[in-house]
Amino acid sequence: MVVDDEPMNVLLLRRLLSPQHEIFSTDNGPDALEIASDEAVDLILLDVMMPDMDGFEVCQRLKQNTRTMHIPVVFISALGEIADEAKGLEIGGIDYITKPIKGPIVKARVRNHLALKRYQDKLSDLASIDGLTSIANRRKFDEVLEQEWRRNERAQTPLSVMLCDIDFFKQYNDHYGHLAGDDCLKQVAKTLEAVGHRPYDLVARYGGEEFAFILPQTESEGAGEIARKALEEIRALQIPHESSKAEAYVTLSIGYSTIIPTSSLSSEALLQQSDEALYQAKEGGRNQSCVKTFIS
Repeated sequence: MVVDDEPMNVLLLRRLLSPQHEIFSTDNGPDALEIASDEAVDLILLDVMMPDMDGFEVCQRLKQNTRTMHIPVVFISALGEIADEAKGLEIGGIDYITKPIKGPIVKARVRNHLALKRYQDKLSDLASIDGLTSIANRRKFDEVLEQEWRRNERAQTPLSVMLCDIDFFKQYNDHYGHLAGDDCLKQVAKTLEAVGHRPYDLVARYGGEEFAFILPQTESEGAGEIARKALEEIRALQIPHESSKAEAYVTLSIGYSTIIPTSSLSSEALLQQSDEALYQAKEGGRNQSCVKTFIS
């Protein structure tokens, strides 16, 4: 993301970097904070001298927010005094480049900082993966849900959440043993991950035998179609389950709900609606999906 109140600087940096990178840009601090919080920003090129909120304050606010504190910030400023550079680095900037902009220098430093960011992201991803099933874990689910809530609120697009529970899984473990139970969880996780195949969908192990989908920009009808496909694909595995009261094979119960996020609500409300829908699916005999219409 490029943050600079001078249009020519933004244009120059866009021309310089856009062939290799997707560029967000803004001319003010408040918008920069919002974009950094809502979008997957890997690096921020930040001007210092801006009206209303200068770059130093923007950087301080970024570092105080848990959602943006890990985004590296490179100051690009006409302020070339040692004290200015020192201040930028002390408040959390990773680099300081003085204007006028020198294309080869900026490109090299952006390349190096992004390479370091990719390495750090890989380490972070390891902490966000469920050790048994190798899909996203609950921590990752919570992070992405908050991010997508803000993104869809900003765009005023629908956000759907789907909760899935393996029917009578305790009885499965009791009958077949925990090693077989672990293998079952792995097969279900792999299958559900294939169902939620869009790049912006997330499938996570929510806990125990529960799995969850985050489906951005997805209407209730679309979520229902994904639920139907998930039920079919799990049935098609034909994993024997002699202790199930729902079917002779492993099946799922699914609950889902959809909302266009607003600032007056939170993602917890959407999760609660999906959980209530899951409860209805179980009460209705399992091996099915239910939707809970959102009521604010």
